[in-house]
Amino acid sequence: MKHFKTLVIAVVLAVGSISFTSAQSKIAHINVEQLMADMPAMKTAQAELKKLSDTYQADITTSYQELENKMKLYKNEAPTKSQDENQKRAQEVDGMQQTIMQARQQAQKELQEKQLELLEPIMQKANDAIQKVGREKGYQYVFDTSPGAGVILAEGTDIIGDVKKELGF
Repeated sequence: MKHFKTLVIAVVLAVGSISFTSAQSKIAHINVEQLMADMPAMKTAQAELKKLSDTYQADITTSYQELENKMKLYKNEAPTKSQDENQKRAQEVDGMQQTIMQARQQAQKELQEKQLELLEPIMQKANDAIQKVGREKGYQYVFDTSPGAGVILAEGTDIIGDVKKELGF
């Protein structure tokens, strides 16, 4: 009877280990952040975003300089102007400040929209390539090992080289 129990336990353990071995998943990882940074399309998009950002920044800086010049002029002329005139000038300066703030907010909004417009197709292309390579290589799971992605240990297969090849670089 004891031998029978031992035999049953051994058979259960053997079947369990065979099932566990066959049920193991094929897992790979990729640093998506690095892949995106290495993509030529990303470099082009970043250059375009920088150019647009620089243009907005130059416009805002020019407006701010005009505001400062007007404020200095109004401050110097204030003693020679009436209180009513000085009040109108103060309102004008406030209006200019608000306009500059609105321009800055609008520029940020437009930059974010442009970034999304430029990066969305690049991210989709990278995602499609990752999925294609993952399927071709027979991986059931591909984890993103970018900093902050939540992966603590990545000792599996890194497929970034294969994905870059798929993308043509």
